Parts: sequence; C-alpha cells; structure tokens
Amino acid sequence: MSSTRLLSFRRCLPLRRSSAAGWNHPESAGAQLQSPSGSSRGSRCTLVRTMSSANLTLDNLNPQIKVMEYAVRGPLVIRAGEIEKELEKGVKKPFNEVIKANIGDCHAMGQVPITFIRQVLALVSYPPLLDDPTFPEDVKERAKTILKGCRGSSVGSYTDSPGIEVIRKHAAQYIEKRDGGIPCDWQNVILSAGASDAIKNVLKLLICNVGGKKPGVMVPIPQYPLYSASLAEFNMHQIGYFLDESKGWGLDVSELQRSIDEARKVSNPRAIVIINPGNPTGQVLSRQNIEEIIKFAYKEKLFLFADEVYQDNVYAEGSQFYSFKKVLIEMGKPYSDMELASFMSCSKGYMGECGLRGGYAEVINMDPQVKAMYLKAISAMLCPTVLGQATLDTIVHPPQKGEPSYELFMKEKRGVLESLKLRAKMVAETFNSFEGFKCNPVQGAMYAFPQFTLPSKAVEEAKKQNKAPDVFYAFELLENTGICIVPGSGFGQQPGTYHFRTTILPQTDKLKVMLDKFKEFHTTFLKKYG
Repeated sequence: MSSTRLLSFRRCLPLRRSSAAGWNHPESAGAQLQSPSGSSRGSRCTLVRTMSSANLTLDNLNPQIKVMEYAVRGPLVIRAGEIEKELEKGVKKPFNEVIKANIGDCHAMGQVPITFIRQVLALVSYPPLLDDPTFPEDVKERAKTILKGCRGSSVGSYTDSPGIEVIRKHAAQYIEKRDGGIPCDWQNVILSAGASDAIKNVLKLLICNVGGKKPGVMVPIPQYPLYSASLAEFNMHQIGYFLDESKGWGLDVSELQRSIDEARKVSNPRAIVIINPGNPTGQVLSRQNIEEIIKFAYKEKLFLFADEVYQDNVYAEGSQFYSFKKVLIEMGKPYSDMELASFMSCSKGYMGECGLRGGYAEVINMDPQVKAMYLKAISAMLCPTVLGQATLDTIVHPPQKGEPSYELFMKEKRGVLESLKLRAKMVAETFNSFEGFKCNPVQGAMYAFPQFTLPSKAVEEAKKQNKAPDVFYAFELLENTGICIVPGSGFGQQPGTYHFRTTILPQTDKLKVMLDKFKEFHTTFLKKYG
C-alpha cells in the first residue's frame, strides 16, 4: 500500500482512489460535508485527501464539530479579546476598558469570593495550614473531613468516579433539606466538573436512533447555548419550544404540544429541558407551571432535565424556587415514578466559583441497568476535579448557626444576593427607559434579555455586512463602547424580533457606568440609522 494512509471513519462511505492525487467517495469528487439529504449539516463526511501533510483537516473533521456553535464565546467575544490587546498596546479607543457582560463569570466582574469557601480550599490544598491558629475550627473540621475521603489524604489523588462519598452524602442532605424533608439517596447524587459536564453525561445516554429517526430533546427558546451546542455535537435533534415573552417568559403547554407534534415527524423526542430560574430570560417558574410541565412530560413519555443551577438566585417579590423533584414527588403517582435528572453548580448562586468547576446531578427513577451504564460511562473520565468537589462541599455543607464561621458566611452570602437583587431591578428599569426597548423583570438568575427594535436602515446595513441585525447592533456596541453582550440570535428568538443577553454581574458602580454608556450609544445609533 502507498505511504499515503487510508483514513477510515465510522459512518463514512467506502473510499476509492481517484484520478486526482487523493482519496474520494465514489459518489463525490468535492470537498463538501454531505448529509443523506444532501445538505452540509449531516453526520456523514466526505473525505478528500489533499496535498497537505495533515491527516486531520477541515474536510475530514467530525462534521458535528463544524455544526456546533456556542454563542456565549463566539465571534463577539473573540473581537472583545482583540480589543483588550489593542488597548494594552495603546491603541486609541472611545473607551478605556472592555466590559464583558456576555457571560455569567461572577468573579471576573468583581464579585469577592466567600471567605469560608476559600479557607476550606486553602486547607485541603495545603494541609500544613491545618496547624495555623488563624483558621476557624469549623473550617479545619470541613477540610479534615474532605481529606479523609481522599486517597492518601490528598486532593491530588483520583476519587471514585461519581465523587467523594462524604461529599455526595452532604449533597443528599442539602437536597433533602431544600425540599422540605423529601428523602434523597446519596447514591443518586453524581458529582461533576460543573453542571455542564453533568448535563452532557446524561444527554449521552439518550443517543439512540429508532426507526431511522434521530433522538430529539426539547429545549426552551431562548435557550442556554450549551444545549444547542451539545445536541449538535451528539447529532441529536433540537426541538425548540418558545417561551412567552408577553407573559414574563412563561411556559405555555399548548406551545409544548405544538413543538413535539411537529418534531415527531422527523425525530424521536426523548427528553425535555427546563431551565429554572431561566437563562437567558431570568424568569422563575410558578409551581402550577411546573406541575403542567410534569404532566406533559408524563403524557409524552419524556425524560425530565431540570437545570436548576440558579436556585439561589431569586429576586422578585412573590417569586419562589420550587425544585422539579419536590413538585414531582408531591404530585404522587404516577408522576413520582418519572425519570428526572436535576443539576446544580458551584458557578452561580452567591458563590460564583466558575473556574473551580464543581457541580452535581441527582438522577431519580433511572432504570438500574441504565444507571450501571451511566456510571460506567463517567468512569472513562476517571473523576471530577477534586477541588471542584471540595468547593461543592462548602456549598452543600455550609457553616451552621453557632459555628465560628457562620456569622461572616451569612453576611457575605446575603450581601451578594441583595446586591444582585438591586442590580436586577436597575438593569430592567434602565433598559425600559430606552427608546424602542422592552425588558421583562429579572425575577432570578443573572441575566436580562431585552427586546429592542431596529430602524430599517440599520437592518439594511446589517444585510450589506452579511450579519444578523442583532449581531450587527452588538458589534457596533462593542466597537463604540467596549461593552460585550450576546445577540439574541445566539439563544434563539421569535422570528422578526431582536434581543440580546447581558449579565447583571458588573458591580453596582461599574454597572451604572455601563448602562449610561449603553444609553448614549443607543441614542446615537438611532440618530445615525433612524
């Protein structure tokens, strides 16, 4: 055989030698990625051996990687990074800094870490500090408990794939307390490197084509792009259901029915994702709405994914967080027997420890044989980051009343949440004062998702630049103010409407400056294109 290697990929058609220097499909001499339907967004790939010495090229790359997009870290963020470097080099701009309001990165936006969390992490990372008298005794006890659960008493060792047992037990106690005493089996709690990792691990279990149809997953529109990106990566069908902006981003069951009925023509719906509190929309579901969703999922035989990472972030008067597990169990049979995976993270809430990558999934009513396969699958990654597990322990097993760290911990926790509540109100009220803007109250989470109108000249200019109108607006905002947001098209939106997502995370003084700059930009933009 020639020294040119024959590349073979699962699900690709057989290759044959072409008259040109390379390897082509029998059916195709082009370099396009073709799906069975002829589009370029399928799972089949056409391999073209080029003169390049690379074995892996864009032509023979996994086509699902090419399809997937992640708007929160897309072209706007790349440009924002370039602008930061330009500012460092002294390039003159009409602003002095880039404000990254595109992502829920709390500490990057000035939030101060919770003392208790960092003290425990310090001790588990460097155990000689256990002899330091300046550390409170409850901090030392937490650290000793975590280290005792580690092999060799070191966070540098691997743990069991589902996580350290004592931390899983603490998480189960936390869930039980949160849900008013509803039992939680610690063996149903699987620790993870952030909620994103946990969500993808459960999603993978659903990848199974039945009757020639892809598995489908229902996701809210607007949605958090983790879901669209993961579904594209796994070659699963995204079933979008629209949230009702006119009703505070509420969820209408008739819309769920419309969505699934259409989806069944082309896919096999297997699960429904609910994000509560909402991202990017900031709504908090009522208990009645949750019950309606559960009944719908039961009727349609869907696996429930409850993305509840913002459960601590509830601000609006009259709003209350209810976990899907609590409602489902309290509804009784047959609903209490439904399969559910719920997710929590260290990255949000009052803690905001995004970079430490801690989280968990609680899975209930999963078939025992399936659960065994689930545990086998996660074992391939050995274990979640141990410092992330330790971070999670500080959240699910925080200082208790009477312990040395309790007063400071509660003061810092309340301070963060009260400040976020103030900023949530400030953002919504400010955007509603802009011409052509409508912004629902930010009931929870960390984001606002205002709708805005664009003059026809701006839409025409966007088309000339081959950009979606909301993307064009966001780029103009970035280049003129240094404010980085995410266009609504990155999350999905009703056709003909324009939105963007911004965090409420900049600290109050900086947030006021940001909103003032935003208003000045918008006024100038309307004069230019109005």
